[in-house]
Amino acid sequence: MASDTTSPKASSALSMTLLVDTKAKRVLYAEAGKDVVDFLFSLLALPVASAVNLLGKDSMVGCIGNLYASLEKLDDTYVQADVPKDALLSPVVLSPAASSINSSVFRLPAPSSAQSKSFFRCVYNNYNNCRSYVTDASGTKCPACHNQMTTPCSYVAGARDQNTHNATAAGGSKGFVQGIVTYTVMDNLTVSPMSSISSITLLNRFAVKDLGSLKEMTVQLGYTEGLAILKASLQCNTVLTNVFIGLNPAC
Repeated sequence: MASDTTSPKASSALSMTLLVDTKAKRVLYAEAGKDVVDFLFSLLALPVASAVNLLGKDSMVGCIGNLYASLEKLDDTYVQADVPKDALLSPVVLSPAASSINSSVFRLPAPSSAQSKSFFRCVYNNYNNCRSYVTDASGTKCPACHNQMTTPCSYVAGARDQNTHNATAAGGSKGFVQGIVTYTVMDNLTVSPMSSISSITLLNRFAVKDLGSLKEMTVQLGYTEGLAILKASLQCNTVLTNVFIGLNPAC
């Protein structure tokens, strides 16, 4: 089968191979590794409010966007004093398997603007107790001398952080699934371990008669594509076709 590769993106993006029926203009299925499947399953651990926050209120089907907007606009006077609104508007992902030291809320490389964080110290860092304080908000008053903390400083990762990063990069036990096989991802996001027999069965199920119309296409899966998959998964059953073939961008 002919092979086609989309334009390259960030090296940190994930990738999977689509089998496309060029005549029907649809994705039959995709071959994906552990990293892609971990991302897909992490969508199940995503709180509803996080999905609204990521996609935007106007992108939601139904009324959940209105509910989110109502709480967002609700004056603090009407909210219980011991219940911060952020706990509902930006909830924490509860599943330990859905979090990773080097990924965003759903196990994808975050946009470059969100990957680095700045830290600041007091300009009088060598005096009194100023050296004991650091902040991530430039201009914060130093608790010791009350001057503004505006001098940039850098975070240095410890051995524990580096070891965790290396284990994750090596495809260790982090995430949801084992990395011992390749997985089949259907257009409707049905996931199963892949085998040569299952591939033949799938072609028979789709009644493909002209093998020449089939094309392999390797696509990159980064933060933007991840958001598109999340949105499409809430709205239709042809997710891969709509995201990567783009026949129905509104889906």
